Amino acid sequence: MTSDFAWIPVALSADIEAGTSAGTLVNGEERVVWRDEKGDVHVWEDRCPHRGMRMSFGFVRGDHIACLYHGWRYDTGGQCRHIPAHPDLEVPKTIKVPTFAAIERAGIVWMACEGADPASLAGLPGSGEPVRSLFLELSANAALLAVTAAPPEGYRPVPGVSGTVTLQGNEGSVLIAAQPRDAGRTALHITVSDDTSAATRRSLALWAADLRNRIEAQAMEAA
Repeated sequence: MTSDFAWIPVALSADIEAGTSAGTLVNGEERVVWRDEKGDVHVWEDRCPHRGMRMSFGFVRGDHIACLYHGWRYDTGGQCRHIPAHPDLEVPKTIKVPTFAAIERAGIVWMACEGADPASLAGLPGSGEPVRSLFLELSANAALLAVTAAPPEGYRPVPGVSGTVTLQGNEGSVLIAAQPRDAGRTALHITVSDDTSAATRRSLALWAADLRNRIEAQAMEAA
């Protein structure tokens, strides 16, 4: 657990269905996470170059995503391919949305920061079952420390990938990955190993909700 977030978790894989998109924050900057209808996931800057409308407000058609405002349509590389008001126009290559490398591991969508190496995620399982995403008014490191200070009963923290906490127990392993939304807000994306029972997943979801409630209560006491 360190502050070196080379890969940042941005969503539970299960929350981004094929043909859908969702907006999120990463270090105070808006990002859109979307999945084309083939099932491939993408993470972009959440802004259409035309008028700045959020791409997460748009709609996915096949392997393109279109802006809600004027329907400008972009391919999976971020390149604008069609402008409805000028259907015969050969769209300039300069009209492009900034994109980020994305990968899925352990049931979570991860966005690459500059210089991120996929090998750094090699310690994660290839798949995982979702528990929930937890939104906290804490920095990412403080949120992970809160997890290690009060793990679920029967689980203990074990070494894991940077920016995450792995909890090991008799019912399998739990991965908790921290998304720094901004300096004081964090999303914790929680998944479990595939062989974990539905009852255990429900129990972990209740633990996560209780953790959030305790953190909020402590913040109110300190105010």
